[in-house]
Order: sequence, then structure tokens, then C-alpha cells
Amino acid sequence: MSLSFPVAPMKATLGSLPTTDDGWAYEIKWDGHRTLAHVAGGSTRLQTTSGRDSGDRWPEVTAIADAVHADSMILDGEMLVIGEDGRPSFDLVQRRDPGRHPALFHAFDVLSINGTDTVGLGYTDRRALLRDVLDDGDHWAVPSHHLGGGAELLAATADQQLEGLIAKRVDSTYRPGTRSKDWLKIKNRVRVDVVIGGFTAGTGNRSTTFGSLLVGLVEDGRLRFAGGVGTGFTHDTLERLVAAMRPLATSECPFDPEPPSAIRRTATWVRPELTATVEIAEFTNDGHVRHASFVELAG
Repeated sequence: MSLSFPVAPMKATLGSLPTTDDGWAYEIKWDGHRTLAHVAGGSTRLQTTSGRDSGDRWPEVTAIADAVHADSMILDGEMLVIGEDGRPSFDLVQRRDPGRHPALFHAFDVLSINGTDTVGLGYTDRRALLRDVLDDGDHWAVPSHHLGGGAELLAATADQQLEGLIAKRVDSTYRPGTRSKDWLKIKNRVRVDVVIGGFTAGTGNRSTTFGSLLVGLVEDGRLRFAGGVGTGFTHDTLERLVAAMRPLATSECPFDPEPPSAIRRTATWVRPELTATVEIAEFTNDGHVRHASFVELAG
């Protein structure tokens, strides 16, 4: 049966580098929105992972139909926005300002060509087809992949402050709608020290502890709010943190300026005397921690 709009994309499993490079290819993990491009009859429909049509959001990319060497095809890839520092910015993808920051679609797979599904082919065969059927343009490209050399490439992405790698078995077929260990998502993580300025109320099995730590960074003599940390805690860690924070409770918010009202409504403030080490993917353009996970109390 031929694939049609929408298609549930294949997804990677969070993991670590394979113990051997044999049989694995590596792609840089670009920090954007997963997008499928359905090209037919000279026009393009762009699809989100949830199946919605997103062409109105990325009109500059719909011209990709002019760059394909087929009457129809389905491409899988990542919609990026490049920041002033030359790196992909997930924050800019969410903000979407096409006048200042146009989009770039990185196509990394092809699922169908001229109505014939290619999902049953191996990864390297699909990549070869993709390179043949799509020309690079101002707002789309086929990024390179690497056979072997995973550790070196991962180190290079860390040096460039990129998100990490996707490792794919070279003989793996494309299985729409599945999350497979044939594709591994390998993330770079950065450790930073942040000041604890409060916590939010917990629910469920955290109703007696807290939901998230509210953290900040000291800048120009003030504690700037840097977001919340809600993962990385064991039960014992939650209990120890509550015991450490309870004597520091205060009615005054230590952040300047204060966090949004939605956070303040359930917040308990503490004097900013505790520092925590957390792992993050990056800081957003607003200076907030992204994908933060608690490691330990510092100092």
C-alpha cells in the first residue's frame, strides 16, 4: 500500500554510542522540528509529527517541489532555524520570525518516489536515492552522513555546541510510526551550576515534596530566573532537598525580575543559599535551562 498524507515518522530511541562502529552510520542531530515533505504535481505539503499541515508556517520551504527529480515523493527531515551564532536554535524555531531568520529543511530520508514506497530498502540505499532525487537549495539541503567514526563525530558536535548524533543501522528499513533501537538518539549534555531560589508544589507521588526546583544565575549582582528543573531526582534526593530548603523558606521572591505569574502561584521561595549542579541541553535565547536534569547539590 502506498504511503499518503499524513505519515507517522519513524523515531529514534534515546541511547549511547554503539560499542562498535561496524554496521552503523551517524548523522548530526539538528535541533529543530521534525517535518515530512509530501511533494506531488509541483506542489508541497509539509507535515508535523502529529499529522498537521504546517506549510503556512514554512512557506519558503514549500518551493522544494522545484528541486526534486520525480513527479512525487515523501521526504523526512528536520526544520531548522539558524541563529546569529551560526548554530540551529530550537528557540528560534518556536518563535518563527521569517523576516530575520528563514527556515532550512534538512532532508535525511526518502519514503516514497513516484508512488513507490522505499521504506523497505536499507538505510544506505535510501540515502543514495535521496541524494539523487533532491538538489540542495537556499531553504533545503541533504546533510552528510558518516559511516563509522561515531566517537570522533560526537566529540566534534560537543565542541560546536550541537545537540548530538543520531546513529542508524546501515541495513535498517524505515518503519513508519515506530520507535526503534535501529535508530539511536545520542545527546550531548552540559553541566552547569545554578542557584536554587524556590520550588513549585508537587502533585501525585511528589505531593509531599515538590514539583520542580526554581533556579537562577547571578548576573550583575542580581539573581536572574533561569527556569525549572523537574527531573533527575530519586525519592531520597527529593527528601534531602526538601529538608535542606525548608529552613530557608522566605516570603520574598529572590529573583529579579520575578518569574511569570503562573509559576509564582504555586511557588515557595527560599533564600538563595543552595547551589545545584544540573545537566542541560542548552540555554534558550531567554536564558532558561532547557531539558534540565538534577545532578547534585554543589559545594
